[in-house]
Amino acid sequence: MFKSTLKALSAAAVLAASAVAVQAADYTIRATANSNENDEDYDGLVVFKNFVESASNGAIEVELFIGTQLCSKGAECLQGVADGSIDVYISTSGGASGIFPYVQVLDLPYLMANDRVAEAVLSGDFTRTMRSMALADSGDAIRLMTIGNTGGWRNFANTKRRVRAPADMEGLKIRTVVADLPQELVKALGASPTPIPWPELFTSFQTGVVEGSKNGITDIMGMKFPDAGLQYVTLDGHAYMGALWWMNNAKFMGMPEDMRRVVVDGFAALQQATFASPKRKSIQAYEDFVAGGGDLYVPSPAEKAAFKEAAAPVYDWFKGNIKGGEEIFTALTDAVAAAEADIDAGMAQDIN
Repeated sequence: MFKSTLKALSAAAVLAASAVAVQAADYTIRATANSNENDEDYDGLVVFKNFVESASNGAIEVELFIGTQLCSKGAECLQGVADGSIDVYISTSGGASGIFPYVQVLDLPYLMANDRVAEAVLSGDFTRTMRSMALADSGDAIRLMTIGNTGGWRNFANTKRRVRAPADMEGLKIRTVVADLPQELVKALGASPTPIPWPELFTSFQTGVVEGSKNGITDIMGMKFPDAGLQYVTLDGHAYMGALWWMNNAKFMGMPEDMRRVVVDGFAALQQATFASPKRKSIQAYEDFVAGGGDLYVPSPAEKAAFKEAAAPVYDWFKGNIKGGEEIFTALTDAVAAAEADIDAGMAQDIN
């Protein structure tokens, strides 16, 4: 009698589990990041998966593909999003610039002063403006869901010397991505831009093919670049390392409104996770860099202003040479001004 009851309960449990699986399969989101499980992108996806599956009560299942299982390069991955073979993909601005060149606005130097400003800007209407532009340019195929962070702030790092001023950049061979804007910035500062694929950068430092880069400290330490000779980092914080999270628009719009709300809330949770993750990880990364003999230099306000002045021609180049450049530049600078005013007003109240 007991065994019969146990078998019946077991069968009921299997049926219940199957029912949940069927419900979860109603909406399956295939999300990929070309990174690894130590990366902020993975942290964000784990939060997204947990939130969406829980908040949808099992109606949405999120499958994670970390690395290059589904695709390996920005253009290939975004094509996968467009044709629906990939539902969610995270790119850097460089990775998406071939299709949406105006996303390089995030690489324009010295426009956002700190985390508070950047996070306020990327949580508001600026991102919605970029979303509208991307939808229009992709024939409503690719939807920008949110912009988070992947690695903190870009700083100049090199193998040769401490950089205090733009003059110290003179002649340095600085690794960039293939995109135009980072190369224009490096040239404006007197250095020589050298496009090098990311996987080849360690060896390129060792052999002197390049002598510097524009990276966050977590990437520098995660890739063990100090072992290849990268020993000088200047904390100029010239660009916030934005992470653009894209989704197949048909998949998103094909969900009922209550499920779309869950997905949007999930991306908000993902964004907060990626905002926070680099702050924590960078603490140990900076400590390890200095402990290993690295030279960490913090420019004075006057020195940072000199960098911004030297880089200023890049703004006009961007507005004049990038499709949609004027529109997105105005959207960003207006959002920055509004964020700074709001933060300053709050600070005045908080300190008194």
